[in-house]
Amino acid sequence: MTASALSRPGERERVSIKISQIDWRLLALICVVSGTGALMLYSVGGGSWSPWAAKHLIRFGMCVALMLALSMVNIRFWFGLAYPVYGVALLMLALIEVPGLGYTAMGATRWLNLGVTRIQPSEIMKIGVVLALARWYHGASAKEASFHWKLIYPVAIIGLPFLLVAHQPDLGSAMLIGLTGAAIMFMAGLSWKIIAAVGAAAVALIPPYVMFGMHEYQRHRVLTFLNPEADPSGTGYHIMQSKIALGSGGFLGKGFGLGSQSQLEFLPEKHTDFIFAAVSEEFGFVGSFTILACYAAIILISLRIASLSHSHFGRLAASGVTATFAMYVLINGAMVMGLAPVVGVPMPLLSYGGTVMLTVMIGFGLVMATRVHRYAELPKGQGLI
Repeated sequence: MTASALSRPGERERVSIKISQIDWRLLALICVVSGTGALMLYSVGGGSWSPWAAKHLIRFGMCVALMLALSMVNIRFWFGLAYPVYGVALLMLALIEVPGLGYTAMGATRWLNLGVTRIQPSEIMKIGVVLALARWYHGASAKEASFHWKLIYPVAIIGLPFLLVAHQPDLGSAMLIGLTGAAIMFMAGLSWKIIAAVGAAAVALIPPYVMFGMHEYQRHRVLTFLNPEADPSGTGYHIMQSKIALGSGGFLGKGFGLGSQSQLEFLPEKHTDFIFAAVSEEFGFVGSFTILACYAAIILISLRIASLSHSHFGRLAASGVTATFAMYVLINGAMVMGLAPVVGVPMPLLSYGGTVMLTVMIGFGLVMATRVHRYAELPKGQGLI
């Protein structure tokens, strides 16, 4: 199908045409990473499909179907839902603070208790903040996006959920929301003067925040990151065992199902936060590099898709979702290598966990929708703001 044919509204709304516009390379790479995750969950589960591998595959299959369905949804629909999704997610984050509605587990109140089920609003907010920022910047002028008093609006869009999520406390999700928001502001054309000023202020505020603003266990994680050898059997255990798993794999690894750190239960959270360390132990440098190359290809293809959109909303929404995915990979990778504190951020698609997988695949549904409907024209104006 030629570009001229796709530019005709009647043609591009046909389902067969929409299916032909899906980027199957991106879907194939996503399947490779998630399939590798299933194999590793089988391995660290003692060579059994239960309790993790089978559920991982079932969830992934359902999420792929959802992603393909969302790719058929016109980008105008995403545009119209931007502020409502953000508003609902923000309301749910606020309701968590209401006694009886918030569900507490492992010292953190991160779930909203709805009676029949529990929802983690911070996951919805990861999509909501991207949509809301893309909607606002779609109607903003270049001057407003660069250096203007109206930048208080995107700062508020990022800051409100950041503070609510950090208060739960959930430092990992708060970091993802804040870093993704900052990436969107940068891509939208934020002035380098503001970037330099905020960067300098952030560096100056980190020490007092660590000492006086963090919870005690969070402070221990940061101090452990700086010197994990000080308490190798206590607070430094996670990082030390992860480093041992990473280093013991060598160039080609010990072999599938033969990783001593994971099989003998030395590696903590081997099915979630530290699954990449298990990959490195069993498949070595070659295996871990291949997975990282797949992640890099997914990010580059997604950014390419974002650049093809005719609407500013589509470009920023797809770029923002890609930035969130990239932050997952960077933070988890740095965490298992001992280059960042342990903050509970999983490796997307590879780690076990339905909530994160659902969020990531909805995001890729938005990326695919941006490609399929890249010729869609959207009205100017920032709507509610």
